[in-house]
Amino acid sequence: QVQLVESGGGSVQAGHSLTLSCAASGRQFSRLAMGWFRQAPGKARDIVASIGRSGGTTYADSVKGRFAISRDNDKKTVTLQMNNLKPEDTAVYYCAAKSGTILTSPPATRSEEYDYWGQGIQVTVSS
Repeated sequence: QVQLVESGGGSVQAGHSLTLSCAASGRQFSRLAMGWFRQAPGKARDIVASIGRSGGTTYADSVKGRFAISRDNDKKTVTLQMNNLKPEDTAVYYCAAKSGTILTSPPATRSEEYDYWGQGIQVTVSS
């Protein structure tokens, strides 16, 4: 089992930055692929960014150049640095973990690929 706890959400004005963190406990963190998803009211849960075991990353087109995902295997954390936030970034953000991946697997981008989820954290961006 893996437990995930997100932190760092909140309300900011457009153009500002936030950093989301996800702390993992349970299984060996270095063996997990990690991802951040978000879900706005009335919309599906979509990938924001993901990072594989070897550190390879992928991003949704809407956040490329503004968001950065990173991981610290020693601290068992994954971080999402969000810069130049826009009102359309407003959503509940979820941290997710995928087990059973090999070291060279590309980052997973579909929610159904992930096995464990955090409780979600609200990010609100006002114009």
